[in-house]
Amino acid sequence: MRRLALLGALLLLPQVALTQTPTDWLRLLFTRDTLATEWFTPQFLEQVSAQQVARIVAQLKQQHGSLLSVTGHGLEYKVILERAQIPTRIVLDAQGRIAGLFFGPPVPQIVSLEALLDSLRQLPGTVSLFVQKNGQPLLTLRADTPLAVGSAFKLAVLRALREAIEAGHHRWDDVVRLRPEWKSLPSGFLHTWPDEAPLTLHTLAALMISRSDNTATDALIHLLGRPAIEAYSPRNRPFLTTREAFLLKNPANQAWARRFLAADTADRRMLLPQLQSLPLPDEALFAGGPVLLEVEWFFTTRELCELIATVYDLPLTQINPGLARREDWQLVAYKGGSEPGVLNFTTYLIDHQNQHYCVSATWNHSERLDRARFIGLYQRLLQQLRSHP
Repeated sequence: MRRLALLGALLLLPQVALTQTPTDWLRLLFTRDTLATEWFTPQFLEQVSAQQVARIVAQLKQQHGSLLSVTGHGLEYKVILERAQIPTRIVLDAQGRIAGLFFGPPVPQIVSLEALLDSLRQLPGTVSLFVQKNGQPLLTLRADTPLAVGSAFKLAVLRALREAIEAGHHRWDDVVRLRPEWKSLPSGFLHTWPDEAPLTLHTLAALMISRSDNTATDALIHLLGRPAIEAYSPRNRPFLTTREAFLLKNPANQAWARRFLAADTADRRMLLPQLQSLPLPDEALFAGGPVLLEVEWFFTTRELCELIATVYDLPLTQINPGLARREDWQLVAYKGGSEPGVLNFTTYLIDHQNQHYCVSATWNHSERLDRARFIGLYQRLLQQLRSHP
């Protein structure tokens, strides 16, 4: 996610006391035209100059208006501008200087769910949204349109794993040995581990969901078998491993990709084993624009809410809260997905009045996505659900 991260320390204008609180410093940053180097620690300034900080702040004010207020405590703050809230983290050193500064994606000050829905409609490409409260639809936008969802497909793998365990076919503490043919590209880190490393099914599942580890995911797909997962994903047949998807997306394998896309399900199943001897592409291939989005995992946002509703109570789905603030909710379970041209956020929430929500949003486009804008709209939606249950 595109964020403005500033790490360093504090500088001090002669007329500014060293007793400034984090809130005071944030007010100064957003109201002074010139920032003094003495406000920041030397380590901070080695990474980012005071002038760079001033330019970033000026850009935020130009886009989102003047400062209204600053709220928060500890390390977590919100800088409230006229048209957006800026999630902010600030760290002071022992002398009261700014040692760390982080601005998150702006969250627009949209006052109604309908206005937020209009903002989603205005995004280029195709956007889908499904918001459910206590099992009933609350807000929808193309909720039954299948779109590419990136790693959010891993919810289907987790559901199939849970079913297999509850049926007695596996146990969470079953140990498997990491095999070389399971290794994929990041995200995650298991691809760097040695072959034959012992791993429990619980560890694989936790890494698949919380770190979106692709190698952990492929291990579970191989162990469960494609049919077990296809039962919850009828349009994704054969159900691809992440390694197979990367191989098909590789421009060096475009002849294989053409054959795969032109084939029926049976012929696709026969083709996939022939890919296994091919080398994985360089990770840099996926650092630019969208790459062959026809090779993906396709779900509707309604289907993703149905999937997460079957696994949200597993503690491993609650390790990574995604874009929600844990302290705002009684429970947060999350899985998202992304690649160039694809974004999905799917969150299951229980508020402090025991109201259950699911919020799933997907954006597909043939060009690079404005991730910060989509994140801001999603976070604003979560805020509104919490504030107006």
